[in-house]
Amino acid sequence: MRPFTYVRAESLRDALDNARTADTRFLAGGTELLNWARIGIESPRRLVDIGRLPDLHEITSYSDGLRIGALALLNDVAQDPRVEASYPVLSQAILKSASAQLRNLATIGGNPVQRTRCPYFRSPGPVACNKRVPKSGCAALHGANERLAIFGWTEDCVAVQPSDPAVALACLDAEITTEHVDGGRRIPAPEFHTLPGEDPSAHNVLRPGELITGIEIGAPVPKSAYVKVRERQSYEFALVSAAAAVEIRDGLISRARLALGSVAMRPWRLYDAEQALVGLRPGSPAVREAVTSGFSASRPLSSNAYKIPLARNTALRALDLALALEA
Repeated sequence: MRPFTYVRAESLRDALDNARTADTRFLAGGTELLNWARIGIESPRRLVDIGRLPDLHEITSYSDGLRIGALALLNDVAQDPRVEASYPVLSQAILKSASAQLRNLATIGGNPVQRTRCPYFRSPGPVACNKRVPKSGCAALHGANERLAIFGWTEDCVAVQPSDPAVALACLDAEITTEHVDGGRRIPAPEFHTLPGEDPSAHNVLRPGELITGIEIGAPVPKSAYVKVRERQSYEFALVSAAAAVEIRDGLISRARLALGSVAMRPWRLYDAEQALVGLRPGSPAVREAVTSGFSASRPLSSNAYKIPLARNTALRALDLALALEA
């Protein structure tokens, strides 16, 4: 780890002013950033500690939804009564995302920016990885790719995004709010992460010095659920996961949202399946056919064809759980 300058920001403007250079990183909970520095993924020359910034820890209710400050701790978000009642998919995704110790330190704004768990990206030795060294290639394309992408990959990168909360936020059509010295913006959660076809070296759309300040979620979706499939029941990253949110009117599905995790470099929305589900009666055979229609774009790698039926069945399970909840 190379030497770096540490700055404790006293205000939002102070944080942004201290992050004008590309080799600066923001430090919140530090559960990811310090690990990146340890294994050489990142070597920032300046760390700007934003952990004590005012007004970014609060969870605020509005008439049309909820705003969660970026520095709200994962456990505080998951156990907030408003989140548990109105957005159970988010509460469940957070509780399954990490150990209790990590959830008491990690923040809701920091979790979606975590990097891929691709073994080549995190390799301690030099290997071909376009995310570590742009234009160096992708060793995973014909290597150990059994846990990697089935959607949206290219020959330049077959990695997946590992965040559980990000999948729930994409399913809920949340918006991520940011600030920057050149002006902030609102980023739809399903578009926050970058696919390899756009830039194989990028993980998300944040600009250098751009700070996540909050997450905004719309109207409550009490009929929602999250399912995570992993190799062991204790804390582990997902093989696949699925988030489902549904609305029922007159006994029929009036709206459905489905997002998959650990299948692409962003949470993968099954938009075709969502449209096909509208008007169907819960429990009918047509529901399975509708969900299956969302997998027409799936493409397995050399060692992960099992992920396609696994992801399909996980999506169906999440949908079944969401439909079973009392609104």
